[in-house]
Amino acid sequence: MGAFLPRRCVGQLCLRTTDSGRGCTLSIRSSSGAAMVIDQPAVSLEISLEVGRQVSRMKKSIGAVPGLAVIHVGEKKRYDNDYDFTCSLVGIKAFPVRLAEDSSEEEVLNCVSRFNDDPRVHGILLHFPLPWHMDEHKVLSAVSIEKDVDGFHPVNIGRLAMRGREPLFVPRAPKGCIELLHRYNLEIKGKRAVVIGRDHTFDMPAALLLQREDATVTIIDSTTKNPEEITRQADILISAIGQANMVRGSWIKPGAVIINVGTSLLKDPDALHGYRVVGDICYEEVCKVASAIKPVAAGGVGTITLSLLLSNTLTSAKRFHNFI
Repeated sequence: MGAFLPRRCVGQLCLRTTDSGRGCTLSIRSSSGAAMVIDQPAVSLEISLEVGRQVSRMKKSIGAVPGLAVIHVGEKKRYDNDYDFTCSLVGIKAFPVRLAEDSSEEEVLNCVSRFNDDPRVHGILLHFPLPWHMDEHKVLSAVSIEKDVDGFHPVNIGRLAMRGREPLFVPRAPKGCIELLHRYNLEIKGKRAVVIGRDHTFDMPAALLLQREDATVTIIDSTTKNPEEITRQADILISAIGQANMVRGSWIKPGAVIINVGTSLLKDPDALHGYRVVGDICYEEVCKVASAIKPVAAGGVGTITLSLLLSNTLTSAKRFHNFI
């Protein structure tokens, strides 16, 4: 029996319960002719519920639970407590570590080494950027590839780029975009996809993941001339440029699928905190042209990346314990 999830509607999306092992099924209905809304929080919740069920089953079967180490170096971020709280909700054991801004690179490497050797820990998350005096590549490379649940180890990235070689993990933000397409049964194979981005930790992995599913992919950055001519050919458009309302309705191919990742803060005296979150996509225009759209959310694809972190940690624990 699958976990109970109440039926609810968000905009044009209906989330319905099912007795399958995957939990709820996702569908979108539109009566107004506007673009169908891809509800990222609903997908994130579904993934987290799936993880919670599997963690519970693992604990009952072998008496073990997944463990996630989170290493922070420097000042506290507003989302730092999210990891501990979310891990506790699904039964994953959190191992948080906070190091001072002036910690040495050796201290960080020693911390990573301890978690590499700790059998209770199945995933290691390093918060980036690290302080200026540290070699990020060196620290990242020190994480065991089997525990690289963030997917940024050079070996995992290298495997992602090679056909026939499977990475143990892939970067969570681009994986989250692909997961949204999968959960809504949106076709990727044979489609023309465009990724707008200037951060190679996102745009290149996203392009590689799309290519692995037989899409024809183009990457647009700030140096690309006439980007709107390219986007008008896209069946799938993923934007992570962080430029408010850059992508207008005239940039969109009719019927395209749009994933908004990038966000910006615009001053707004009427908003609660004096600003509002705006996406790369001009939603009011694009929703009239696209067939499906994931609108802006605070944090871009933040909620689904957190859920995928839990999922990756569970996957690592299952590998370690040979648990099916």
